[in-house]
Amino acid sequence: MAQFCVEPEPGDLIEIFRIGYEHWAIYVGGGDVIHLAPPSEKPGAGIFSSISSIFSILSSRAVVKQERLQDVVGSCRYWVNNYLDHKYRPWPVNQIISSAKEKIGEETEYSVLGKNCEHFVTLQRYGRVCSRQARPSLG
Repeated sequence: MAQFCVEPEPGDLIEIFRIGYEHWAIYVGGGDVIHLAPPSEKPGAGIFSSISSIFSILSSRAVVKQERLQDVVGSCRYWVNNYLDHKYRPWPVNQIISSAKEKIGEETEYSVLGKNCEHFVTLQRYGRVCSRQARPSLG
């Protein structure tokens, strides 16, 4: 269920609408999110962060980061989107957050189709790797 204008709760998935694609993060409370992003991606507001993000998704490496939600969102729109809650039972909130926090600073392989930011957040929330963005490309 996706909702605009809803204050996120810890453990919620946040879908961020950037130019040309969606970026995903997990809300961990206190205004912070944890997300998988290329090491070169810098947080910041405005269109320039969205433009640099387009180029950074071509990276083959990514790092798990904890940053302010507003810094990650910049001038883009976002919403709470726990879209798989009807299909899979979310893990307990403390487990979602502790699992995501354990991964902060980890660098990993990155692939838009096989190991992306949406895969990261769904694994943390549901224990399953899912990505609507990658699915149409595989078809």
